Amino acid sequence: MAPLDPTVAKALDTHPVSEDIHEDALLDSLENDSTLNTFREQRMQQLHSEITRAKYLRGQEHGTYTEIRDEKALMEITTTTKWCVVHFFKPDFGRCGIMDEKIEALAPKHLDTRFLRINVDNAPFLVTKLKIQVLPCVLAFVDGVSRDRIVGFEGLGYSEDTFTMKDLEARLLRAGVLAREKVLGIDMPSTARRRKEKEDDDDEDWD
Repeated sequence: MAPLDPTVAKALDTHPVSEDIHEDALLDSLENDSTLNTFREQRMQQLHSEITRAKYLRGQEHGTYTEIRDEKALMEITTTTKWCVVHFFKPDFGRCGIMDEKIEALAPKHLDTRFLRINVDNAPFLVTKLKIQVLPCVLAFVDGVSRDRIVGFEGLGYSEDTFTMKDLEARLLRAGVLAREKVLGIDMPSTARRRKEKEDDDDEDWD
């Protein structure tokens, strides 16, 4: 895929393509760019192409955070999609809920990547094969090969209990499963609510 012109990338990131946005709104954002004249036609063509591609990807469930209930289906998606981020979770684990919130907010910004989740109870083979023992566990796949693993909130944020969507995006960028940085500004960190039970003092191990 050819690199995006920075002006086109800015227009797309400022006005994300969605079902209810019209192409004219994005084209108008380029028309207002004072540096556009020299490269006007190329930028317009590239923007039109990117809008068409984004709409196609949305039709293929990109831009959503989807729960997969069958591990064979999950394996099919990860081996046929270039970039995938998969969250292995349990619904009653508090930290899994926090990870869900961040991934769900990140997914619409990165249409080139599939964002998926699967309950570990529905994936006994993968849990064993991938040696998943601590939740939440997020795996980054490139062409079906695992390139990074986030265990709990390890490697995110400045403490073991807080991280932002930007922190998560930066980690996934380093793993090579996102096209470019898209989280703008500063978002507030999520703090894991500690329960009184001892097991909630650490990442949750269900074995």
